Amino acid sequence: MRKKSDLPAKPCATCGRPMVWRRKWARVWDEVRHCSDRCRARRGPAAPAPPPPDAPQRPR
Repeated sequence: MRKKSDLPAKPCATCGRPMVWRRKWARVWDEVRHCSDRCRARRGPAAPAPPPPDAPQRPR
């Protein structure tokens, strides 16, 4: 049996808390970024993409 201290860990992208490897995450460990559903929801919306440089400017 493995000790918890021997398992890989990485910080949560939202709160920075350390996440320890879980059996449930075995296949997707490289893709896991958030420690919980709550942190995933708090991460905020993605930033909008900037307009292409040749796009016409809208008047203000």
